[in-house]
Amino acid sequence: MRDPRDLSNLLRMPSGLTNPKTGKLKNCRPIKLKVSLHNAEILGDKRMDTPATQIAGYQKSLFEAQAPNGHVISHDIYCRGSGAPVVLLQELPGIGQETLSLADELVNAGFEVVMPHLFGPLGKTSIGGNLVRVMCLRKEFRLMSSDRSSPIADWIRLLCREVRDQRGVKGVGVIGMCLTGNFAIQLIGDDSVLAAVASQPAMPFFKQGALHMSSDDIIQSRNALDSKGPMRLLRFEGDPLCTKEKSECVHRAFNNDGTTRIQEITLPGKGHSVLTLDFVDQAGHPTREALNNLIQYLGSHLNPSV
Repeated sequence: MRDPRDLSNLLRMPSGLTNPKTGKLKNCRPIKLKVSLHNAEILGDKRMDTPATQIAGYQKSLFEAQAPNGHVISHDIYCRGSGAPVVLLQELPGIGQETLSLADELVNAGFEVVMPHLFGPLGKTSIGGNLVRVMCLRKEFRLMSSDRSSPIADWIRLLCREVRDQRGVKGVGVIGMCLTGNFAIQLIGDDSVLAAVASQPAMPFFKQGALHMSSDDIIQSRNALDSKGPMRLLRFEGDPLCTKEKSECVHRAFNNDGTTRIQEITLPGKGHSVLTLDFVDQAGHPTREALNNLIQYLGSHLNPSV
C-alpha cells in the first residue's frame, strides 16, 4: 500500500504561494514542485489483472452552466454504461487507471457512469500538477473555505439535475472522493440526488475540524437525509487527510441527535484513497468490502425494485 504521507506532505501549502499579509493565493504561475518521482506519479502496489476501459470508450459531451457567483463553468463529461446514473467525481490525483477501474466496477454492477473531467490529464495520475491546477481554478474551487462550498459544487448540482431530466429518472447517485468528497455531502440535499457517497472527504484543506459547507447547506442536507436515509462516508482509520477529527466534525453536524444521517465505514490502516489508489481487489479485503457495500447502497436507492 502506498504511504499516505506522500500525499499529505504534498498538500502542505508550498511556501511562496500565499500572500503573508492576506493569506490569499498569489497569482498562479507554472511552478516546479520539489517532489520525488514516487510522489509525483503514484502507481500503487496493486496491479490490475484486467485493464480498465480507457477514456476513448466513453461517450463525450460538454456541459456548461452558470454558477451562483456568475461565473460560467464548462467541463467535458464522459459517460458509459446503462442503468441508473451515478455521477463519479474525480479526486485530486485525477482520472487515472484506478478511477477508470472504479468506473468499470459501477458499469458492471448495472449503473451508468457520468464522469465530469474537472482538471488534469486523462488516464494517469498527477498529484503535484493537479494541486497547482486546482489552486489556479479559484473561480471554481475554494480549497480552504470552511463556511462555504466551492462554486464547482453548484455546477455539479446543475449537472445532476440535467442528467436526471435527460434520463427521465427520479434521481442520480453521487460519489465524491478526496477534495470532491465533501461535495457529495452537500449534493445529497438536492432533489436530483437520491444517494451519495463521500469517500475520504478532505476539504477544507488544513482544517480537519471544519466542513466545506455553509450552515444552510448542512441544514438542507440534514433534512434531505431524514427522508432519503443515511448516506455513506468511507475513510481509513489512520488517514492523515481525512482524520478522526474530520470524522467527529461530520458526526457533530449530522448525527448529533441520535439519528444516523451519515453512516461511516472506517477501514483499518493508514491509506487514503479507499476506492482507487489504495483499493485492493481481493475477496474479504476491507476496500473490496467497502466497494461492495457502496454498490449495494446505490442499488437499493436508485434501483429499489431490483
